[in-house]
Amino acid sequence: MKKLRKRLWLLMLPVCLAAPLAGAQDGRPAPLPEEEMRVEKASAPDGNRLYVSDFAFHHMVDGRLHIVDGKAGRYLGMVNTSFGGLTTVAPDGKAIYVATTYYTRLYRGQRADVVEIHDPQTFALLAEIDIPAHRAQSATYRSLLAPSADGRFLYVQNATPATSVTVVDLQQRKFVSEIQTPGCWSIQTWAQGHRFSAICGDGRLLTVTLDDNGQPVSRERSEAFFDPDKDPIYIHPEVVGDERYFVSYNGNLYKVRLAGDKPTFTPPVSLLTARDRKEAWVPGGMQVMALHRNSNTLFVNMHDKGEEGSHKFPSKEIWAFDLGTLKRTARIPSNTASSIVASQGAEPFLYSLNVERGEIDVRAIGKKGYPKLRTIPRVGDTAVFMEVN
Repeated sequence: MKKLRKRLWLLMLPVCLAAPLAGAQDGRPAPLPEEEMRVEKASAPDGNRLYVSDFAFHHMVDGRLHIVDGKAGRYLGMVNTSFGGLTTVAPDGKAIYVATTYYTRLYRGQRADVVEIHDPQTFALLAEIDIPAHRAQSATYRSLLAPSADGRFLYVQNATPATSVTVVDLQQRKFVSEIQTPGCWSIQTWAQGHRFSAICGDGRLLTVTLDDNGQPVSRERSEAFFDPDKDPIYIHPEVVGDERYFVSYNGNLYKVRLAGDKPTFTPPVSLLTARDRKEAWVPGGMQVMALHRNSNTLFVNMHDKGEEGSHKFPSKEIWAFDLGTLKRTARIPSNTASSIVASQGAEPFLYSLNVERGEIDVRAIGKKGYPKLRTIPRVGDTAVFMEVN
C-alpha cells in the first residue's frame, strides 16, 4: 500500500508543478503601478500649531519635538532633537530651530554641539551650524534658545557650568561669538536692536548690546528688581511688546520694560488674596504662565498647600487674571498640568499639558468662559514644554 501511494504521488507531481505555471500564464493579474515616494507637506500654521518638546527622560539621547494640530487634535510630525535639545520657532513661523548635542558613541565619546534649522512644512533638515560644545543640556525652557527681534541672530544659553551665550548668525548660518555672562542665566531679548538681558543671581539684569556682526559692544548691570532669597522668579516671562511679566514662587507678578537706554521695573503686585495666602496657594510647574493678548488675560498654574520646593508641582487649578487690573476672573479646573500655553489666532485655545500622562487638554478662550473641548492623548514619552504658532 505504501509503494502504491508513493507511485501515485510521483505520477501527480508533474501535474502539481505545472498547474501554477499554467494558471499564471492564463490569468495573471496586471502589474501593480509603481509607487512614488514623497513627503506630504503640512498645512501652513494657523495659530494653533503646537510644538511639544519631549525630553524623553528614559532615553535622553533620543529627544523629540512633536508637531500637533491643536485645533483638530491631529498629529502632524516629529523632529528629532537628540540629547537635551533646546527648541524654538522663528518669529515668522518659517523655521524650526534646534540646539542640540551628538556624541560619537551615542551617550559618550566626542561631543559635537550644533544648531539645526528645519522646514516647518516638511520638518526636513535644512541646515546644520557647528557651535562651541558649551550649550546648556537642559529641558527646553523658553528663555534658553531665542532669536533676536529681527530674526538675524539666534542666542543659545551655555553652561559649562560657567554661563555664557552663543550667538549664531542665521543669515550667514555660522557661529559668530560667545558672550560671557558670569552669574547670570536665561536670554531675555529686546524688541529693538540686537540686545538681550540675562537674570543674575543677585536679582539684577545684565544687558548686552551687539553690533551688526554679532559682537558685544556694551554690557551693563541694572539695579536689583527682585530678592532671589525671599521671592525668586521663574525665568520664562510672558511678553507684550517691550514689557516682560515674571511671576515669582510666592505668587507676585513683576513687570520689566526692556526699552530705551536701560531696563525699567515696576514694583511687584501679589496675585493672591488673604484667603489664598492662608491656604498657601502658589504657582507651580514647568511652563507656569500663558498670556492671551487680545483679551489681556494671564493664565497661571496654581496649587494649594505650597511650601519650599513645591515650585515645580503641577497645578490643581489654572487661574485667569485681567492683566490690566490683576483681578482674578476665573478658576479653571486643571488636568494637573505642568505646562500651559495660549494661542493667539482667530480661534484661540488654552492648552494644558499633563507631563505624567502626556495628555493635552484643549479649552476654548471666549466670552462664555473656558469650556473643555477635547483631550489630545499621549503626546510623547515625557513632554514638558509647548510653543504655539
